[in-house]
Amino acid sequence: MSRLLTIILSAVIALMATSCGEYQRMLKSADADARLDFARRAFEQKKYTQAATVLTDIVTAFKGTAKAEESLYLLALSHYENKDYETSGAYFKTYYSRYPKGKYAEMARFYAGYGYYLDSPEPQLDQSGTIKAIEELQAFLDYFPKSDKVPVAQQAIFELQDKLTLKELQNAQLYYNLGTYMGNNYESCVIVARNAIKNYPYSKYKEDLEMLILKSRYQEADQSVEEKKSDRFRDVIDEYYSFTNNWPESRYRREADNILKIAQKYVKE
Repeated sequence: MSRLLTIILSAVIALMATSCGEYQRMLKSADADARLDFARRAFEQKKYTQAATVLTDIVTAFKGTAKAEESLYLLALSHYENKDYETSGAYFKTYYSRYPKGKYAEMARFYAGYGYYLDSPEPQLDQSGTIKAIEELQAFLDYFPKSDKVPVAQQAIFELQDKLTLKELQNAQLYYNLGTYMGNNYESCVIVARNAIKNYPYSKYKEDLEMLILKSRYQEADQSVEEKKSDRFRDVIDEYYSFTNNWPESRYRREADNILKIAQKYVKE
């Protein structure tokens, strides 16, 4: 090992030891100002865990002082940058509730919602976190409609709504797959799909939901007793025209046209 490399490694080790030593001293220090100063530097150095740990105990100490806002916001932001979005969201909400017109209120509201957006679970899981993200982001838009973060928040809301719609589409598809098992699951499929369309009218899954409604109506008609087939296939034809009017170039068009041909055979002119 060259002498120069040895010197560099020794310097790095000494620097790390000094940094760790300072961090340990700050954890035990009763000097809140010194701890805040250390937290600022740790944050700038992307040592978010150190910054958050040091700040946790001093936020209360600064309550009622000019540094109270900064320390609370920096604590929330440290957790956010550390990808602990649930904890950061709680601190951001504490901040904007305590300082609704504070210096960092705009970004606190934005980061609270956007953190929940980043932490939103997959569609097949419980979506309470997704709903929380939408609520926080919508509140941000209501409070700061001229913020330069508005386009980002709006796009996040659209994506979150699509996630909720996809979950409803999966639920509707499940009912469709169950068919007539222990009841008329096709009707349940239609109800779930229509509610999803009503709640999320601009979702990218609207076409899929409407096609699922058409297929469910077809299955209901096809599996009906003979005396009810004519009326039910008439409903199928109504659904077909509703679907094709909305989606004339649909990727489901051939399947929909085949459903129409079958339905027309049962409907008396």
